[in-house]
Amino acid sequence: MTRKIILDCDPGHDDAIAIILALGTPGIDVLGITTVGGNQTLEKVTRNALSVLRVCRDTDLRVYPGCARPLVRQPEAAPSIHGESGLDGVELPEPAGPPQDEHAVDYIIRTVMEHEPNTVTLVPTGPLTNIALAVRREPRIVERVREVVLMGGGYHTGNWSATAEFNIKVDPESAHIVFNEPWPLTMVGLDLTHQALATPEVEEQIRAIGSDCGGFVLGLLDFFRQSYRANQGFEHPPVHDACAVAYLVDSSVVTTRRVPLDVELRGELTVGMTVADFRMPAPENCTTQVAVDLDHRKFWRMVTEAIARVS
Repeated sequence: MTRKIILDCDPGHDDAIAIILALGTPGIDVLGITTVGGNQTLEKVTRNALSVLRVCRDTDLRVYPGCARPLVRQPEAAPSIHGESGLDGVELPEPAGPPQDEHAVDYIIRTVMEHEPNTVTLVPTGPLTNIALAVRREPRIVERVREVVLMGGGYHTGNWSATAEFNIKVDPESAHIVFNEPWPLTMVGLDLTHQALATPEVEEQIRAIGSDCGGFVLGLLDFFRQSYRANQGFEHPPVHDACAVAYLVDSSVVTTRRVPLDVELRGELTVGMTVADFRMPAPENCTTQVAVDLDHRKFWRMVTEAIARVS
């Protein structure tokens, strides 16, 4: 069954690979891409999204810029991981077209309300500012969205602080709003995405495709490897955001566990921490779950097949 999604992102190397996976998978219908300030400024990540569409030879899909900064806090980007462009390490082609004038929040609301209930899935892979504002502006979308599958958080580990993951840490107020709405929500956090390592064997599979898109992805992974090795001590880079899309392609690639989730807003050392309560079976009214284990081989087979399709 085709899954209709809105991909809300801040490209970002792993966001770019998530876009390629979504566009290169027949069962995923990307209705639109919305962008949010995160890995880099809104202007940069919007251009990056449009350039990735050019790589994918898709000049029809529309990109809607959204919020440039968090709800409450000062903007905070990640040049140490993604570089000054947000996609350092590759030569970006000209954007597939101009961004749309309609604001991302308005586009999300309009699209969810125009489609049949329970048919549109929101897939945020950056800070949750756009999604939180959409909920506050039009609460009726909560009962109409099929589910929210987000990349962010981590129930045991952080990366932007000792306890918090970047997407949640830079705008914890938005994350708190999104996590506490009663829609089905799957958190694909660091505990899962740190299993999605781009090993040399994976790179060889991509290189064997012999396409421009494959070369683009290899350039992304090469820069990502260097930045993760220098800044976080990883031998091979984790490709976080594509894991959220992979779960929608084939849920068997990820093992999940249903648990209550919340976001810490006030702790001096723990702001942005995503707190998962594993102490007992989840109550009947629990609508949140976390991703636990990844089938590494199946995941990378999905990604390489998608790269080959868009090439």
